[in-house]
Amino acid sequence: MSETKIIVLDDDPTGSQTVHSCLLLTRWDKDTLRDAMLDASPLFFVLTNTRGMAARQAAEITREVCHNLKLALAELKKEECDFMPILVSRSDSTLRGHYPVETDVIAEELGPFDAHFLVPVFFEGGRITRDSVHYLLVNGKETPVHETEFARDSVFAYRHSYLPDYVEEKTKGRIAAGQVLRFQLRDVRGDSLPRLLMLQGNVCVVVDAETQADLNHFAAQLRQATRQGKRFLFRSAASLLTALAQLPVQPVAAAAMARYVRGGKPGAVIVGSHVRKTTLQLEQLLKMPGIEAIEVNVEQLSSQREALLAEIIQKCEQSHAAGKTPVVFTSRMEKTFADQTTRLAFGEMVSAFLMDVVRNLPKTLGFLISKGGITSNDVLSSGLALRTSRVVGQILPGCSVVCCPPDHPRYPDLPVVIFPGNVGDDQALATAYDRLSGVPISI
Repeated sequence: MSETKIIVLDDDPTGSQTVHSCLLLTRWDKDTLRDAMLDASPLFFVLTNTRGMAARQAAEITREVCHNLKLALAELKKEECDFMPILVSRSDSTLRGHYPVETDVIAEELGPFDAHFLVPVFFEGGRITRDSVHYLLVNGKETPVHETEFARDSVFAYRHSYLPDYVEEKTKGRIAAGQVLRFQLRDVRGDSLPRLLMLQGNVCVVVDAETQADLNHFAAQLRQATRQGKRFLFRSAASLLTALAQLPVQPVAAAAMARYVRGGKPGAVIVGSHVRKTTLQLEQLLKMPGIEAIEVNVEQLSSQREALLAEIIQKCEQSHAAGKTPVVFTSRMEKTFADQTTRLAFGEMVSAFLMDVVRNLPKTLGFLISKGGITSNDVLSSGLALRTSRVVGQILPGCSVVCCPPDHPRYPDLPVVIFPGNVGDDQALATAYDRLSGVPISI
């Protein structure tokens, strides 16, 4: 009998924000994928970071992962280790990302599939779907996501919150809104199995959910359909993974995460995200005791990079020696660019600078908080040069903690918080710092 394994191609490293005890891969060669398939956890994540790339490169990376995955699965099957993979293209809960580019490539390489499902709900972040309209809770109000700042993203802008219209928009009419099948709340909460068993031809399906219980019920029927031979592909946010994986409670509670801090030492915070939520959270963090603000003026990167890097590294060392936690953040002014290519190139330049900072943080660092999805991916894959890491749990709803391996050459066992840019209330970043440092938030 085949063993089920949930394989998540994650376009930034924040999709693990509702699970624990699983591997995150920043490499996807055949042997690394093979090791992950044999790991005890029911799921693993391949951190492709494609949301930070142009569409062509995103397609190439996705194809490479799929090709190597086919090789790993074939090799394991020859050894009588047969797996039934459930494939998830994990992306943003506010509909930003390379859809349908990534699902098209996965279908080409690993198909055929009977359906691909869009399930963008993320309850911890206040994202729900009702009557096929995707909503974001803004100050307690359900706001159609196309009315939020995320829909105006300079790379992934869109005009529709009604998911069939979103699909038509993003596929440029290849999939018309009327061709999209809808699983509404009454379907998700009822008996969907007969309808699931009828799906074929990689039809596009959009799914409602208002609570985790909705998804848990629906996921049980999805798994039942796959056991009866149906092959499904998912484009989802994180909450579906909770439902599919069916994990127990994380071993260390969120409020007790300080036990992972190395030697009780102060940590560091790296902030790259520019969304408004991040800026508000940063403002609150900078009010906390034991914090030292270190701003990176991105306007100086082109002409004064080396001098600026030396200055930032020195400030971090001095701050750490004084028992403080340096908060390194990019200047908050949002730049405008002539085109998407220029914008992505600038983002890569800023990230490369921040990763040089990470590589030169004090060796006795107690913990690291990385704020922003793409920033966090680069911290794991480039700044810390990890092949794999393991999620130990969530320090806040939607914020994973991973640990460097014990044999890391510079930061063995360092706990790293992967903190998405668009998650949490205004105090969330300060709360994460409080839980690791023991410095209480003053009211």
